[in-house]
Amino acid sequence: MTASAAPATPATERRYRGRSGEERRADRRERLLDAGLDLFGTQGYPGTSIESLCAVAGISTRNFYEEFRNREALLIALHDFANATAIDSVTRALAAADPADAAARATAAAQAFVDAMTPDPRWSRIAYIEIVGISPDMEARRRAWMERWAQVIAAEGAQLSARGLAPDRDFALTAVGLVGAINELVADWLFRASRPPIDAVVAEIVRLLVAGLSAP
Repeated sequence: MTASAAPATPATERRYRGRSGEERRADRRERLLDAGLDLFGTQGYPGTSIESLCAVAGISTRNFYEEFRNREALLIALHDFANATAIDSVTRALAAADPADAAARATAAAQAFVDAMTPDPRWSRIAYIEIVGISPDMEARRRAWMERWAQVIAAEGAQLSARGLAPDRDFALTAVGLVGAINELVADWLFRASRPPIDAVVAEIVRLLVAGLSAP
């Protein structure tokens, strides 16, 4: 650099082709998430290499490791996103439902859950199939999400109980059982070669929720 050259400012150092380093990194991460959704959700996690993820995302393996420590971290990020999106949808549905109508609330929650989890089979496969049996860390993450879902159901039971619409009791174990049953219903629906109408799955979830939370 000559004496007459102006020193680079932090702003110019951070920008390349009109985008900051943060923007470029966010774009790379988004492309990797899209690649993971596509490949994990179609050919499966075991059959997907980091090289194939990078090829689909259009980035280098070095860039991959700048965003995720390994393939499992990418799978976890996708699994987290699917569950967080579904919990947000269910929470909003419950907030808008009639607080004095237990069946209507169960229907709103079940419909929101199914609408979030099943329209794109790639997300469903990641949420219910690809994350099983990967590693102890992945299993711990999966169980942590099951516990969060159980907390949502237990809180609904407590809300109904406070209004006299459900018995006054601890709903923690009931909620765990309901989460397992609902997950199995959706997983079974995914595995079937000839799937029943998704409305039938929603109706069965509603029956489980109403029966489970109203039982003494």
